[in-house]
Amino acid sequence: MLNDIVQDTKENMEKVMDSLKKNLLTIRTGRASPGMLDGVRVDYYGSPTPLNQLATVSVADARMLVVKPFEKKSLKDIERAIVEANLGFNPNNDGESIRLPMPPLSTERRKEYVKLSKSKCEDAKVALRNVRRDNNEMVKEACAAKSITEDDEKRGLKIIQDLTDGYVKNVDDMLIKKEKEIMEV
Repeated sequence: MLNDIVQDTKENMEKVMDSLKKNLLTIRTGRASPGMLDGVRVDYYGSPTPLNQLATVSVADARMLVVKPFEKKSLKDIERAIVEANLGFNPNNDGESIRLPMPPLSTERRKEYVKLSKSKCEDAKVALRNVRRDNNEMVKEACAAKSITEDDEKRGLKIIQDLTDGYVKNVDDMLIKKEKEIMEV
């Protein structure tokens, strides 16, 4: 019983971390990254479709993304979706692909991105604490229902707290790394 609760805690905390990683990828740094376009949805035959299902996104160099559509006729739709996403790109359409040169970030913009990163990391910490709270309640209920002993309850609560501390430290490490990437000129 206790092992199941601990396993559930690990799985839920991993989901929080995966979500945070995806969120941090969408925040622009000084370097080009295909993940920057993950949130772009293209109106394709009337339905919003993720860009990565209609084209390949690659990095040409540190400041240039290249979007090569699978179908040439979707080129204009992709270009429009990138402009509408308001990511600060000025797409260059050459008839075959779309080149996205990245303008350099101003100091104010970098600070805004650091703030956004901190906000996303704080949200992840809150989510981790919510997982801890829910699973602690499950351990206490199991003890009250006599499914586990009081010693197992104490051990389970300590394991869950240790897991939470470890994941919170990972979030802090990810934030420090992201801040360095953003502030790097």
